[in-house]
Amino acid sequence: MNIQTENTKTVGADFDAVVIGAGFGGLYAVHKLRNEQGLNVRGYDSASDVGGTWWWNRYPGALSDTESYVYRYSFDKELLRKGRWKTRYLTQPEILEYMNEVADHLDLRRSYKFDTKVDGAHYNEKTGLWNVITDSGETVTAKYLVTGLGLLSATNVPKFKGIDDFKGRILHTGAWPEGVDLSNKRVGIIGTGSTGVQVITATAPIAKHLTVFQRSAQYVVPIGNTPQDDATIAEQKANYDNIWNQVKNSVVAFGFEESAEPAETASPEERERVFEAAWQRGGGFYFMFGTFCDIATSQVANDAAADFIKGKIKQIVKDPKVAEKLTPKDLYAKRPLCGNNYYEVYNRDNVTLADVKADPIAEFTPNGIRLESGEEHELDIVIFATGFDAVDGNYVKMDLRGRGGVTMRDTWKEGPLGYLGMMEVDFPNFFMILGPNGPFTNLPPSIETQVEWIADTICAMEKEGVQSVEPTVEARDAWVGTCREIADMTLFPKAESWIFGANIPGKKNAVMFYMAGIGNYRNAISAVKEEGYTSLIRDRTAEKV
Repeated sequence: MNIQTENTKTVGADFDAVVIGAGFGGLYAVHKLRNEQGLNVRGYDSASDVGGTWWWNRYPGALSDTESYVYRYSFDKELLRKGRWKTRYLTQPEILEYMNEVADHLDLRRSYKFDTKVDGAHYNEKTGLWNVITDSGETVTAKYLVTGLGLLSATNVPKFKGIDDFKGRILHTGAWPEGVDLSNKRVGIIGTGSTGVQVITATAPIAKHLTVFQRSAQYVVPIGNTPQDDATIAEQKANYDNIWNQVKNSVVAFGFEESAEPAETASPEERERVFEAAWQRGGGFYFMFGTFCDIATSQVANDAAADFIKGKIKQIVKDPKVAEKLTPKDLYAKRPLCGNNYYEVYNRDNVTLADVKADPIAEFTPNGIRLESGEEHELDIVIFATGFDAVDGNYVKMDLRGRGGVTMRDTWKEGPLGYLGMMEVDFPNFFMILGPNGPFTNLPPSIETQVEWIADTICAMEKEGVQSVEPTVEARDAWVGTCREIADMTLFPKAESWIFGANIPGKKNAVMFYMAGIGNYRNAISAVKEEGYTSLIRDRTAEKV
């Protein structure tokens, strides 16, 4: 491994900046800080190469539900011109290939140390540097610490009685090993979120038998992963300036114009027409935000959308009892899901649906899973598609210590906080990419927005000779309050969802996103910069505390 040896600008430090992560966030941060600002940067990632979440999530059916032409960086026009895709959505191998191309194009690997996990980072008030500790026993120092830990990367593995007695194989979608063959196997899948839907639809045709252990019935619309012809792709590339302008000033940044029409005042016939067109088009976020403007905020509109999908379930699923199990009882107010013929899967003779909310999992046995009713499902492989300890999970698991030894775990013990989704009180020169209370959007545009703001802030510090910055308590609390206020204007908090931490037993329900859209978010963080960073404390000393 050849790590760069350029001189550091920070006196007494091994590096000017340490970047944790080699996904979309980490790679762009290394590029901005090293290639554009000339800082000496060290990157770490526990994987063996670049890719972040797309390096680990190699499960069957893995793909992005953001359209191919906007699931990429916008900053490099050469990369945009060279972009390759064949269908509306990119599969995991295609995304990983793209990220490898980015790393090659920008010569990013030479700044990284792979197969290296960062166990902790401690701020030293005497030196004003971060001490970054790795699992190899190495400790390096840096003025700036930038974390691209991933929004969805801290795997959530529920604990079940007898799990160690199971003679078969247990897998988690977020740490998928190579060489797994599910064909002609009795497969059990626990979890029916976005990942679960993808694994279920990919596994059903090849498994000897598939048992889906469903706790929550889901609203799933078709994904519509249609081929993209050369003319369409050429037109998208030619129109990229307008496309990115629309994306960065939109709400969810998915590349479509969000609807301005309310469902609440539309006629039943108009609702049916619009929903049917969206169902035929495909796309989960499009169905929620491209049809009508009030599905996430109006109970009337939400009920209309939910009832439409419920009607589709009854039409598609042949067994009325199975259809009833698949029909959601709660609001249509989670991450909007989409899949490839998801409900059709349950018409297959080799697929069984186990409703584990009605009949919970009692224990694992040597041969499978036993439910509380005594019914046992014999299995060769169990797949946990149980998601992640989202947003703050990696931060509270890592030994992160700021001023006075305060830990992130203690700072966020009542729920994640965070200023602008990027900074935290008592953690100087510490910048998070996709930290708590950042925008709820297609991620690459949000990542670019945050990395560019972080890089601009560091550039201003370097020009002005500022040694440290951190947010004030008042600014942080006001931002968290704003995020809570916006979330409460929507229906999302009323549904049990990972968006608010509901998938982790014992985790307090907390706001984790800024839900007013990427356009408003960009304006908000630009205002902080334009006002001269008055919400940040510069060169804080003990006397200023």
